[in-house]
Amino acid sequence: MYAIFIKELNSFFSSLTGIIAAIVFLVISGLFIWVFPGELNVLDGGYATLDSLFIIAPWVFMFLIPALTMRSFAEEKRTGTIELLLTRPISEMQLVLGKFLATVVLVLIILIPAAIFFLSVYLLGNPRGNIDVGGTWGSFIGLFFLASAYASMGIFASNLTRNHIVAFMIAALLCFFMFVGIGTMSSLYIFKKIEYGLLWLSIHEHYRSISRGVIDTRDLYYFAGLAAFFIMLTRFVLQSRKW
Repeated sequence: MYAIFIKELNSFFSSLTGIIAAIVFLVISGLFIWVFPGELNVLDGGYATLDSLFIIAPWVFMFLIPALTMRSFAEEKRTGTIELLLTRPISEMQLVLGKFLATVVLVLIILIPAAIFFLSVYLLGNPRGNIDVGGTWGSFIGLFFLASAYASMGIFASNLTRNHIVAFMIAALLCFFMFVGIGTMSSLYIFKKIEYGLLWLSIHEHYRSISRGVIDTRDLYYFAGLAAFFIMLTRFVLQSRKW
């Protein structure tokens, strides 16, 4: 698994994918936070808060992470190297985990430079440091777990096809459905009886809960369970090749 992990991580940076992803995330977030006028602009809002970042980031990751994961298995299938990998002394679960953990580490690397936004708002506050530190770091933790869930869905989508674009589209749709779609369904009359169950399944509800600065173990279990579910699905699809 370690060899797969290192291979995937090296591929992100040797092809500049990781660096480009970090730049894209920081530029898009920075434009909304500091440049584009409106409610999300910190300077226009007049409050020392990073709420804008945590509103924008899930939507940016909804497309950025599928772009990072779309090649993980689709490329292996297209080139035929998946057969070579599966003949080596490595289990399907180790293969899936190696690729998943490499994506998660890349997400963490992308998020670390975002701390510059926190430092900027911290220094600009009046008085200096007038920012909800606990809530902000709680939101960063929530964003990391959200991105990890997206990564598991992206890996799963990539394992369904040989085509990168199809893998990207499936992953983006899955992320959108889990973040927005389920919550929207809960508001429909026909789902009134299972409204709370659908809300519990929504990524947005758990992300919003962590973003308040209170790390609830129920939310952590949800994100861990969601990632584990898609990892197991990916393993199942890999094993089905032997049938």
